[in-house]
Amino acid sequence: MLHVKTPDEVLNLIHTAFTPLPLDTETLPLAQALGRVLAKAITADAFVPDFDRSTVDGYALRAADTFGCTEAIPAILPVVGEVRMGERPVFALETGTCCAIPTGGALPQGADCAVMVEYTEDYGDGTIGVFKPAAPGLNLIRRGDDAAPGKLVLAKGRRLSAEDLGALAALGITSVPVTRRLRVAVLSTGDELVPPEVQPGPGQIRDVNAPLLSALLLGFGAEPVFFGIVADEESLLRRRVEESLLSCDAVLLSGGSSVGAKDAAARIISTLGELLLHGIAIKPGKPTLLGRVDKRPLVGLPGHPQAAALITRLFVLPLLARLSGRDWRPASVTAELSENVPANHGRAQATGCRLLWDTVGGLKAQPIHAQSGLITGLAGADGYFLIERDCEGLAKGAQVQVFLCLGD
Repeated sequence: MLHVKTPDEVLNLIHTAFTPLPLDTETLPLAQALGRVLAKAITADAFVPDFDRSTVDGYALRAADTFGCTEAIPAILPVVGEVRMGERPVFALETGTCCAIPTGGALPQGADCAVMVEYTEDYGDGTIGVFKPAAPGLNLIRRGDDAAPGKLVLAKGRRLSAEDLGALAALGITSVPVTRRLRVAVLSTGDELVPPEVQPGPGQIRDVNAPLLSALLLGFGAEPVFFGIVADEESLLRRRVEESLLSCDAVLLSGGSSVGAKDAAARIISTLGELLLHGIAIKPGKPTLLGRVDKRPLVGLPGHPQAAALITRLFVLPLLARLSGRDWRPASVTAELSENVPANHGRAQATGCRLLWDTVGGLKAQPIHAQSGLITGLAGADGYFLIERDCEGLAKGAQVQVFLCLGD
């Protein structure tokens, strides 16, 4: 009988049993840094922007010159110049004057705000009328509003997004220090498995889990290393696990984790290191293994593709985040269930779903009814939600937190 842990207990075990690995650091140009994890914090060493600038097309002026103006009694100001993009104004504004300024243009000395052109009228004689009072700082970005020397821009352990790279470019940072990608071994076990390109014979099935798990790892920023399909023979599996541990930071086995005569994964983990977990109180994915060999995790995943995918998202990705020192949480949204979902298994239940937008009711979660041994039913899944172990199901209309499959 399996001695199972709850999902929360498993996540706590991951946090206490594993620590960040001492991964090497490399420096990459921005063009190659997308999705990589920062090895150290990035602080600004310059002002961004380096000048006060307008956020609107209109006129730069002194706010006090517009106090009390209305459409009936506009503030009439002579236009004494024009700010050009990419140039610093060589003139200064005196009281009672203004100048034309484009969006992004540098604020001339003497001005303290910018008025939208929509609130002005050009009289054609070198003057304009301002119909709406302005306040100091209106429609401006001040020098250093975006970043100033010493400001923390990106924290250590952050996985770099496209927006992050844009921020670094704004600071003039063209290369960044990142940690080495985690190398994760992927092994498929089972006498019945053949590679995806092979036509299965009687009693055989294609190996779904290797490409599935490799894709999940790649999307997370790790480097999958496939060590092939291993027959249900303990000596062969042990030798392949030992080989993978020589070059990888973690090992994922799929299949071979259920209680049975051929299931040798638990014995191999116990021989090579320490078996920390044999079973999780969750459906699907109960017969999951977790071991530790020289500070590196060895995970035995269920052979059924749906279960392997959900367990990887729920527990393997947080484990890899822990190993890489990365601050990570799965992206999620709140949605309303489109139908009743039963659950009375004495364990938590993970259910895949599609997200649909209802113009009346908002975001809906449509459960996907698929057995754990099937994969095509989850091919169109947008995410999954959890039902607690003591809950007998959720009613149509219940609000659920949907963890998204994209954007790891």
